[in-house]
Amino acid sequence: MSTTTPMPRPKLRAEKPSTPTPERLQEAKAERKMRRRHLRGRLDFKYSPYLYISPFFILFALVGLFPLIYTFVVSINDWDLLSGAGDWVGLKNYQAELASPLFWNSLFNTFSIFLLSAIPQLVIATFIAAMLDQNIRAKTFWRMSVLVPYVVTPVAVTLIFSTAFDEKYGLINNLLGALNLDTIAWKTDVFPSHMAIATMVNWRWTGYNALILLAAMQAVPRELHESAAIDGAGAIRRFFSITLPSIRPTMIFVIITATIGGLQIFTEPKLFNPSSSVPGGPDRQYQTTVLYLWDLAFNRGDFGRASAVAWMLFLIIIVIGVINFLISGTIASSSDKRRPRRIPGRKAKRIKSHPTGSLRESANDE
Repeated sequence: MSTTTPMPRPKLRAEKPSTPTPERLQEAKAERKMRRRHLRGRLDFKYSPYLYISPFFILFALVGLFPLIYTFVVSINDWDLLSGAGDWVGLKNYQAELASPLFWNSLFNTFSIFLLSAIPQLVIATFIAAMLDQNIRAKTFWRMSVLVPYVVTPVAVTLIFSTAFDEKYGLINNLLGALNLDTIAWKTDVFPSHMAIATMVNWRWTGYNALILLAAMQAVPRELHESAAIDGAGAIRRFFSITLPSIRPTMIFVIITATIGGLQIFTEPKLFNPSSSVPGGPDRQYQTTVLYLWDLAFNRGDFGRASAVAWMLFLIIIVIGVINFLISGTIASSSDKRRPRRIPGRKAKRIKSHPTGSLRESANDE
């Protein structure tokens, strides 16, 4: 048995790093510059939208979020207008207000005025928008005319309507007297005073909401109306089957903003009867919740309870806004489920070959 000894390998000489040439240095520099440019572009694409919208959120944090948190801090303290912050009382201010009949009276007045103003306002605004969406003469004039009440300041509107609804010398009672009808105690009775304040709100905000709904109606494709008209659908059927479902997101927006504004009503009941020493009427017939908390803060000097009322109103508005959103979303989803219908294969081929007949068939099916 023979053994062979391996031959030793020659040692390789270590290669010395080559010195970079000016061309390679130039290429490396260009590559780094390109890499930095790509990085900046990626960061700009990902984060620049947040930078653009950040001013709004910064302002909201300063003028919206901070007062909200500060109001909560005030509500859990015995805070007086003159002496400032007092002892920490926890939720006692909330308990005191929930046991106060004045708070529930203000809540009843707020919801009563809100329902009397919001529902007719939305119905009339939708009707006006539908009329302005028609092919009428002087469209611009009519569209600008409905916005005029919104331009007038709420104080001027309230003073004009307060004079018109005056119980002795007002225009409305004089007209009722001329017609041999009984006069109405607009500023003394509960329901008439709510009606009068709701009239002011409707007069000012109906045109504004009508223009928003009109803009949404004009975005509805005209081909849908023309196709439905060829199928024999009337104007009312087209309005309820095409127009209203198409403007549903805008309608939800109008309902939610009307809800928030209606529950925060202040100027109209405050100036409706300037001669009354009690804000909201001699017996608080139309004292809304915002007017009540204003009375607590600046007439009685009890900032703690006023802040508690403000926070409870804030929570009520959120709850009602969520309920509005859920109801609107439920209606929207149910109508979307009803709308698409699967067409059988043979019928679909026949419809495809005769597109005009498809509309008549769908109309007959309905």
